[in-house]
Amino acid sequence: MKLYYSPGACSLSPHIALLEAGLPYDLVKVDLRAKKLENGDDFLKVNPKGQVPVLALDSGELVTEGPVIVQMIADKAAGKNLAPARDSADRYKLLEWLNFITTELHKSFGPMFSPVLADEAKAFFKDRVMGKFKYVDSQLAGRDYLMGSHFTVADGYLFTMLSWADRMKFDLSDMPNLLAYKARVGARPKVQEALTKEGLMKAA
Repeated sequence: MKLYYSPGACSLSPHIALLEAGLPYDLVKVDLRAKKLENGDDFLKVNPKGQVPVLALDSGELVTEGPVIVQMIADKAAGKNLAPARDSADRYKLLEWLNFITTELHKSFGPMFSPVLADEAKAFFKDRVMGKFKYVDSQLAGRDYLMGSHFTVADGYLFTMLSWADRMKFDLSDMPNLLAYKARVGARPKVQEALTKEGLMKAA
């Protein structure tokens, strides 16, 4: 498999999932602004959407959209318990979290990266994200991870959003559950390995 990624982008979520799953993969770096691969090839020929992540399967099939990719990874390594079994009640809870993260957090972060959006508009989206983080903080009370005591692919996705919050200097100090969670996930060896491979953390 090949994971098309850009350092620190939402592709960090499936990168973490691949490492946690122990599946073999190659990394292909994408310049999202130029829409080019490292070798100069046109990324739009890989994914006309122009976005990462893209997971290229050994069959040649390409899968896009992070929440779908991470579930596919989890299902390919079922023994790692990165997602509950298909059709189980817990699987639908995982889907609920993945959908919440992608629609309420991920999509609200996007405008804040825009170089042309007015500061007032960015403040609106920041307030929206902070409200969503407060909800997550309340749900993490008494839990190690989103689904309880066990790490799932939803945690890799939420951690990616929290890394964006760091980059934008969000003050999460009144959300102790969320801060403890971020530290817990960030301390996982495979998470640190993904950050290191993407050049976001110096190798120990």
